[in-house]
Amino acid sequence: MSQEQVQIPRKQAEAEVALAVERVALLHLAYAEMLVDEFGDDRGRELTVKAIRRYGEKIAAKARQGAQAQGLPLEPEHYGAGGPNWPSIGAADAVEQADVEGETRTSIRGCGLAKAWREQGGESLGRLYCLVDAAKMMAYNPAYKVIHLQAEPDGDPCCELVLRETTQREREDFAQDLDWSYLDL
Repeated sequence: MSQEQVQIPRKQAEAEVALAVERVALLHLAYAEMLVDEFGDDRGRELTVKAIRRYGEKIAAKARQGAQAQGLPLEPEHYGAGGPNWPSIGAADAVEQADVEGETRTSIRGCGLAKAWREQGGESLGRLYCLVDAAKMMAYNPAYKVIHLQAEPDGDPCCELVLRETTQREREDFAQDLDWSYLDL
């Protein structure tokens, strides 16, 4: 049987994805901790936010390429045209979408990233990773951001994300690579 024909049970696939998510969380935390240790809390966090922005830009580039290859405008509803945004299994215990007050909200319970940071006592530095949601959407289309109304690393029972329009100041701060972390912290 070739590698292409091998199938694994869903539980095993979920466990493999969960392990990869945990490793991403630990990698982020290790880099953030090292930056804080080397440069102090303020500068270390600032550099971590800059790295997350760059990471978001790389993710957005793929999303843009996917939408453009299909001749789609760079609107939020076409963001996934470049492929999946996050694993559909194993990255969290549950993901649900609901319409609340006219906007779609995504609730994530048992985020694998948050679990890893909590086990390490690194929720505050880990939370900086979550800025990638705003960064990748703004790098895809600066008129929009994805923000957390709730975040597990902040002690909330779940992560709740929502798409919102950006302000002129937010677009300018992001474009000039000024501190834009206020968008979602």
